[in-house]
Amino acid sequence: MTVYLVGAGPGDPGLLTVRAAEVLARAEVVVHDRLSVASLLDLAPPGAERISVGKTPRGPSTPQVDINALLVARGGAGQEVVRLKGGDPFVFARGGEEAAALQSAGVAFEIVPGITSAVAVPAYAGVPLTARGLNTTVTVVTGHEDSLSGGRTDWEAVARLGGTIVVLMGVATRAVIAERLMAGGLAPTTPVAAVRWGTRPEQHTVRTTLAGLGPAPVASPAVIVVGAVAGLDLAWYERLALFGRSVVVTRPPAQASALSGRLARLGARVVELPVIEIHDPTDGGAALASAAAAVAAYDWVVFTSANAVERFLHLLRDARAFGPARVAAIGPGTAAALAEARVVSDLVPERFVAESLLDAFPPAPPARGGRVLLPRAAVARDVLPDGLRARGWEVDVVEAYRTRTACPPPALVASAAGCDAVTFTSSSSVTGFLEAVGREALPPVVACIGPVTAATARRHRITVDVEADVHTLDGLVDALVAVLGRR
Repeated sequence: MTVYLVGAGPGDPGLLTVRAAEVLARAEVVVHDRLSVASLLDLAPPGAERISVGKTPRGPSTPQVDINALLVARGGAGQEVVRLKGGDPFVFARGGEEAAALQSAGVAFEIVPGITSAVAVPAYAGVPLTARGLNTTVTVVTGHEDSLSGGRTDWEAVARLGGTIVVLMGVATRAVIAERLMAGGLAPTTPVAAVRWGTRPEQHTVRTTLAGLGPAPVASPAVIVVGAVAGLDLAWYERLALFGRSVVVTRPPAQASALSGRLARLGARVVELPVIEIHDPTDGGAALASAAAAVAAYDWVVFTSANAVERFLHLLRDARAFGPARVAAIGPGTAAALAEARVVSDLVPERFVAESLLDAFPPAPPARGGRVLLPRAAVARDVLPDGLRARGWEVDVVEAYRTRTACPPPALVASAAGCDAVTFTSSSSVTGFLEAVGREALPPVVACIGPVTAATARRHRITVDVEADVHTLDGLVDALVAVLGRR
């Protein structure tokens, strides 16, 4: 087995390398620092042991010698160990010491480089480290207090090198650093960009000069860039449509990523607050299994959610089991879930609600009638089955799953209450939020995916600020941008 010394990158989980994700996915033990994005730990298997050895400024910390011993012990015992560290394990980190300890003990190890904040953070702030005609060198240096004692960093010499200077961990000592760089010959007017929480939705950039760096409002953690390139402003991240906004996603964990990813790509800080859980039918799935076994005897199978698709298709050998039965999907999300299993929907209405599906549905054959199978949630509106029966169809409604109210942790509820907006993608997510969290935790902006969900919210006396014209996740995000972008 191997101990992997893995760089987690600067904060944006999208910057994790493919190799890092691969080794995390099969880890038996994850030994991690205080990560700026805790969701990275979710990439490890659920049963993997997670051991925090994070160091806290002026607080409890795990001694490095103990971390080394832990890695040697677990790796020596034959476990697959991932040592997850922020940034890159070999850039102003203790990865070299850990590798040396493993080598001395004869434990196999591998280095998985991460994207260092020295490069990524300036890029997210729109500050190129090199630019033609402005510089020919880049110096990365730590500004930690320890480096100022004993003369270990010759700041005057760094100044004489010229070019771009990237200072990590230098917020507390920035005034002294600025004085010594100016003493080394840098002009007081030299541009400076200090980027706090770089690559994260909380990112904030302060632009100043070397003379103004000391009194500038800069807080940790920040990367400080000194040099002519800091005068360039190629900002892109902080100009994304939802940058600086925080949005609550109330979908179940297995489904949240589709919406969360769309919001994050637009710069939003996403708080995943699952208020409902998906459970098996009350009969354990017996009726659904029986219907699946006889699916070819139906004329149509109608799906009104991706959950129903997943539960039903899991019971089929493959798409051939449908036989002559045609398939209808209430909307593109449900149709996409079918398409993943190579099942092409024969009918998707123009508007993604039951009433529109009913209007688009063909009439039952007059001579023999026809049969429709409707696998769906235990609690759902009866508009569709009642309407189909009124049109001459024989409809079998089968319970495919149940939704139950979840119990999110109090810290997550508190985080959600401070957000700018909350998104609801189903009526059950509305009622689940009210039951699990309460009306008082509703953020200022309430966004619903469509009229059915919005009607449920209004029935509970919730003001709906955003209702998507196109009842899809993309439509919901577009509608949210239209509102939050004006505020």
